[in-house]
Amino acid sequence: MTAPPTEIAVHRHPGGAPPARMGFFTDTTVCIGCKACEVACKQWNDLPADGYDLGRGRSFDHTGSLSAATWRHVHFVEIAPDADPDPEAAQAPLGDKAAGGAGGHIPNIPAAGTLGAARQDLDLVALADSGVLPEAEIERWLFASDVCKHCTNAGCLDACPTGALIRTEFETVFVQPDICNGCGYCVTACPFGVIDRDPYDGRAAKCTLCYDRLQDGLEPACAKACPTDSIQFGPYDELVERAGRRVAELHERGLRTAYLYGAGDEGADQLAGGLGAFFLLTEPPERFALPARADSPIQANVPVATATGLAAGLVAAAGAVVSVLVAHRRARR
Repeated sequence: MTAPPTEIAVHRHPGGAPPARMGFFTDTTVCIGCKACEVACKQWNDLPADGYDLGRGRSFDHTGSLSAATWRHVHFVEIAPDADPDPEAAQAPLGDKAAGGAGGHIPNIPAAGTLGAARQDLDLVALADSGVLPEAEIERWLFASDVCKHCTNAGCLDACPTGALIRTEFETVFVQPDICNGCGYCVTACPFGVIDRDPYDGRAAKCTLCYDRLQDGLEPACAKACPTDSIQFGPYDELVERAGRRVAELHERGLRTAYLYGAGDEGADQLAGGLGAFFLLTEPPERFALPARADSPIQANVPVATATGLAAGLVAAAGAVVSVLVAHRRARR
């Protein structure tokens, strides 16, 4: 499960042999939701903060989702005691109320205005004793640190008309901001909703897998900061092998629902041809805002588009030949 060699745009091999494909393996069973990876990513890449908002009806996950300014995001799923559906309903899409839903219950978090007029006046002890905060509504938490998947069949790369998106020598997908024209084609082509346009200059941005650190032999900032090794970085094949052993270990310990999302699949079951950043999950992927199926829209339509393009090219060429022959006959007359 590697990208076509012709896609690799960077060729720097001081040692002679090209480097191995690098990637992320995220084990959600040991993620504690600390968001250290988010902070480390923002700090290293000089990304702006998202603000701190505890609005009514929202989750404790105040960052919300991946964006042009958030390249790592720890997804919170807060589940109330009455929110667990039956096994069949667990396979339903996120938010499918008719089937019971699979996303859990979002607690009713109080509006920011009810937490005190000013941060310095906020008495956290008194607030906890008041019963206003909704921890009592939450039976358990699920966490997953999400990131760009660096797909084998990357829709964003296929859709880019300027060549701003390239595949590096580590087979990661990288955005060259100085070449991006802000068209947004990559945004709609990503099946995971990862890449986004910066609201200030309109250019696309996403995780680079710390390409600058990789060039110096360093691991990405998020993996370096993770205190539980939930985020693991290394050669892709080694990570897949390690993840397979971890799944087997969890099965032996009785956690039979553990599985890999984005790795170890074959044929049509592969997500976007295989993900360079894959996950160990214990719940349906929709619970973590991940699609059950994901394909590169450009890759999926290549045969039809190619046939149509060839046909149009042949018609145009035939028309040009006819025009030349007609013009030649007139000139002879």
